[in-house]
Amino acid sequence: MPAVAAVAADPSVRSPLPVLGRDVAVPLVTGGEVTYAALDQAASAPALQRVWDDVAAYAPYYGSVHRGAGYLSQLSTDLFENARRTVAEFLDCRADDQLVFTRSTTDSLNLLAAALPDGCEVFVFETEHHAALLPWQRAGRVTFLDAPDSPAQAVETLERALAARDPQGPALVCVTGASNVTGELWPVRELAAAAHAHGARIVLDAAQLAPHRAVSVRALDVDWVAFSGHKLYAPFGSGVLAGRADWLRDAEPYLAGGGASRTVTRRADGGVDVRWHETAARHEAGSPNVIGAYAIASACKALTEAGFDALAAREEALVRAVREGLADVPEVRFLSLFGDDAPRVGVLSFVVDGWNSSHFAAALSAEYGIGVRDGLFCAHPLVRRLLGGDTGGSGECGAPEAGALNAIRVSVGVGTPEEHVARFVRAVRELVRDGARWSYRTVDGRCVPDTSGRP
Repeated sequence: MPAVAAVAADPSVRSPLPVLGRDVAVPLVTGGEVTYAALDQAASAPALQRVWDDVAAYAPYYGSVHRGAGYLSQLSTDLFENARRTVAEFLDCRADDQLVFTRSTTDSLNLLAAALPDGCEVFVFETEHHAALLPWQRAGRVTFLDAPDSPAQAVETLERALAARDPQGPALVCVTGASNVTGELWPVRELAAAAHAHGARIVLDAAQLAPHRAVSVRALDVDWVAFSGHKLYAPFGSGVLAGRADWLRDAEPYLAGGGASRTVTRRADGGVDVRWHETAARHEAGSPNVIGAYAIASACKALTEAGFDALAAREEALVRAVREGLADVPEVRFLSLFGDDAPRVGVLSFVVDGWNSSHFAAALSAEYGIGVRDGLFCAHPLVRRLLGGDTGGSGECGAPEAGALNAIRVSVGVGTPEEHVARFVRAVRELVRDGARWSYRTVDGRCVPDTSGRP
């Protein structure tokens, strides 16, 4: 396995940004302990040590924001608004863009869906994560586009769909920057150009892109961008929606309450009149998650200072180590829309012939201390297409299947040690060659080690 050896020997591949949990030991069902290999970072990434340190340093000074007269309130307000400016700079936003702090990417896209103007038609590929696929049906007419086989076909498919729409009405395109299933990069700039040529706007789901590549709202020419702190090494319950102010300003507040309102007065008939803010505060009702916003800003600074070119090069070496280390294992099949050589972030999904994916993932965890994800990854239409049809039920753990029921996803980040990747490759090879060393059973639909007796 030369690729794995090369990774271990190359000092440029070592983690430039330490993360929390890098020394956590977990028990093995076969006995003993091992340092946990967190290779499910496409779901949630561990906090950067720097983020944790920044949050811990601020925590004693935490106070209410925006209207408090006390010193801690004023300090917290400044910190919160400075965080907004830092994230806007990280995204290279336009001067008149608004940046709203939310709870997550899902929350951000639901907010935008609630702000769509009347009659808006939304265009979205079936390949999207459910957070980008589902919110629009509540707000307007949705056209679901078939999965493309190449970046060029994605642009062609969108152009055909937009050409057939009513050119007078508002329209929105929603697209991912990087697939949460295959890691493949999408042609965002070209899709944005196609959208604008047909009078539509575009929102970028950058949940998987922002942790791995620089995102420039201006260079990509997108109208909005959404991402989550918990994937950006800042898992403190905050997210971002940034972009054009007009649709957000004209919409009803996402939540009604304090902070979103400028004035509330009683009417003669006993009712109330409300004047809402026209700034980002319009959609930030209630006490904001100051720590979450500050954590995102801290992560943005750390990633910018580390340099995305260096981070991407290191990540590509880790992905290459996985692919080359398993290239001679015919039972392993990687999933891809655009082809094996398509540019991608540190996310790979695969199936193993003769294995239930839940069983395989359980064995990686219980016998090797490796955390991966199995299932359909909240992208059911895409995974079903990549697997060649309906995935059916979950099946019984440990029973060889004629067809894959779901898939396994391995994903890396800035804090992933090369040893974890080497261990993963070794574990996959051993499981394929020798099988699991322990017995497993299905409990509540999940495959778990059978601890009732010997393996």
